Amino acid sequence: MRLLLLTALTMVAFAANSVLNRTALEGGDIDALSFAALRVTAGVVVLLLLVVMRRDAGKIRGAFDPSATLGLLAYMLGFSFAYNSLDTGLGALILFGGVQITMFFGAVLFGKKPLAGQWVGAGIAFAGLVYLLAPSDVAPNPIGMGVMAIAALGWGVYSLQGAKARDPLVATCANFSAALPVVLVAWLVLTDNAIGPIGAALAIVSGAVTSALGYALWYQVLTQLQTATAAVAQLTVPIIAALGGFVVLSEPVTMTFVMASVMVLGGIGISVWAANRG
Repeated sequence: MRLLLLTALTMVAFAANSVLNRTALEGGDIDALSFAALRVTAGVVVLLLLVVMRRDAGKIRGAFDPSATLGLLAYMLGFSFAYNSLDTGLGALILFGGVQITMFFGAVLFGKKPLAGQWVGAGIAFAGLVYLLAPSDVAPNPIGMGVMAIAALGWGVYSLQGAKARDPLVATCANFSAALPVVLVAWLVLTDNAIGPIGAALAIVSGAVTSALGYALWYQVLTQLQTATAAVAQLTVPIIAALGGFVVLSEPVTMTFVMASVMVLGGIGISVWAANRG
């Protein structure tokens, strides 16, 4: 029961990141790069405090993972910029659909042999993303979708590496700390936009609470969940995010989004079902 509650809390935190980011950018109170910079900075501060309280600061350097840090950077920056043009639920669907496909093929590259049903499910999910991303008169911004796909690749790599972490909290702190200088330099060089108090507050909450604590918790949960179960849990995030976008920002839910959601989430569900039966 405790594991179930922690997993549910983590999924809500992931969805909240989409709502917070989209709300901040929609209000024009902050730009995407500034949001990412404040988000990472707030995350590092909270994570360092937690690690110091545990007297584990000496472990941070040894926990640094270059692949995880690069994945985190791709996710953080891609996520922020994508929400300049994507609705909340749409962005979350691209993100988590792409994450699952990345993790699926990552497992294949690491030598795991998927069952036939897993291949079928992955194919349906991929087709759903292709349908969602296909050009049309009513298609969402293609640049935004492409940038979110990059974020999905980054988060997929980060999740694959996170499953190997010996100490989830220290590993999260190490990767956030390594990513911080890169984000800050980009922020100082590339933008001089003013930041409003609401945008800053949303970015800080996203970094300190739904990112730092959420990701540390996710690393912890990943060590206790089967890969298939973790995949199922993440299926809920686009739905929660779409609901948040509808309630907070009055964003519409289009038929294209519904159809793509059915294909992506259904395909991943088939893949997970096949894995459990195998």
